[in-house]
Amino acid sequence: MQICSLLPSATEILYALQLGDSVAGVTHECDFPPDAAKKPVLIRPRVDSTAPLAELDRQVNELVARGESIYAVDAELLANLAPDLIVTQDLCHACAASPGDLATALTRLPKHPRVLSLSPHSLADVWQDICRVGEATRTSTEAEALAAKLAARVATIQSLTANASKRPRVVCLEWLDPFYVGGHWVPEMVVNAGGEDVLGRAGERSFRVTPEQIEHSDPDVIMVMQCGFAAERNAADFRARGLLETWRSLSAVRERRVYAVDANSYFSRPGPRLADGVELLAHIFHPDLFLLRVPTSTLCRL
Repeated sequence: MQICSLLPSATEILYALQLGDSVAGVTHECDFPPDAAKKPVLIRPRVDSTAPLAELDRQVNELVARGESIYAVDAELLANLAPDLIVTQDLCHACAASPGDLATALTRLPKHPRVLSLSPHSLADVWQDICRVGEATRTSTEAEALAAKLAARVATIQSLTANASKRPRVVCLEWLDPFYVGGHWVPEMVVNAGGEDVLGRAGERSFRVTPEQIEHSDPDVIMVMQCGFAAERNAADFRARGLLETWRSLSAVRERRVYAVDANSYFSRPGPRLADGVELLAHIFHPDLFLLRVPTSTLCRL
């Protein structure tokens, strides 16, 4: 079976199901496991990801306002690969090619492949999507076992942190200029790790907030987890933006509980490593209950 993955989380799912040899094409962001980065690239961005945050946000909003995708599909390469299955998503057009772009590319294919579109809003949805990929690739037994294992890991963490004497109030910053807070599965991850997400809305899209809203929430912990960025970039962007003077009285700032994390690996992508993300949060919130050896490439205290 020839499979093309048009989003990084799907690539991770396919590899977790031991289907790496069947993956024929990926996106420019598919970097895990490392072998995925060696595959032909079908999707490339039409924005400059190295631009300052405000400029990057402007570029994305401008394209979306015009009804254009921020990604380009290599229709010729897709035709040459002649996939049997394409895995994509219809959750966030800032994360993958739009359905319209894919539909246009499909018109050039000599045969029409099956298209599996994923659109998770919660951890349960992510585990179910693993099973859907398993059904589409005739690996249902393996997929169901993987989904059950991931759900069990999260349940174990939830059980451990349920005994915590205090649940920290948490703000998860998905973007810094302007400020956005994480949505969909992120607030749920915070709860399962023994925290309380004071601004995010579980199951809903991320949304813009003001500095004053963050200040008024007075979080015990601030997580810098900009969508698509690793810990180093998140730390650098936070330091470059500078700490707002009015934030110096926040509990998280006074107690030095502001953290930059590898969002690209453990929070932004709805795949198997979200369970690792819950473990990471549990370690940050309750290190006395959940010990974890964390490399500096994953977590940076600010």
